[in-house]
Amino acid sequence: MVLGMDPATYELRFDSGRSCLDLVATTHPVDRLDSVDRLRAWLAGAGLIPDRTALPGATPAWLVAFRELRGSVRQLVLAELEGRPADTALAQVNALAAPAPPAPHAVRTPEGRLVRTLRGDPGCAALLAAVARDAVELLTDPAARALLRQCEGDNCPIVYLDTSRGRRRRWCSSEVCGNRERVARHRRRAALARA
Repeated sequence: MVLGMDPATYELRFDSGRSCLDLVATTHPVDRLDSVDRLRAWLAGAGLIPDRTALPGATPAWLVAFRELRGSVRQLVLAELEGRPADTALAQVNALAAPAPPAPHAVRTPEGRLVRTLRGDPGCAALLAAVARDAVELLTDPAARALLRQCEGDNCPIVYLDTSRGRRRRWCSSEVCGNRERVARHRRRAALARA
């Protein structure tokens, strides 16, 4: 963890509406994918692997691969929002989307309940494919793509899907950026009242 960093801001967030956008959000305010354990936690939090999946093949090379995918998805999403091409990022995302994603498998617990597992240990390429396919599906679906918004918070680069009623969501998170904006507005009013 970064010294002096509020632990709450360092937590992984899953409020953007898509796994590919949640991956991009791991860069703010610091790189949250700083270890294989954090990557494993992100994969579980994003629903790509069941919680407590071992991932025995996970190495620091996985971190590099996911960071590279994150950069390509970020470039591609921002280019789409700005109405410009990002052909290199598009080619990288398409290439990573090609392998088959991890195959889900239902098993019965001793209590008789069905739970999701994965058929075998998923490899890095399969997990990258799941996120890259999510980006491809998002950016090629006109209805989903129309919901893309960039957070209006000061210095917040997070992109999310606005699924709010009336499509008037302004921040990636009301509790994070929205709260900062409300506090800043209150301080401005208080300063004006004192002046």
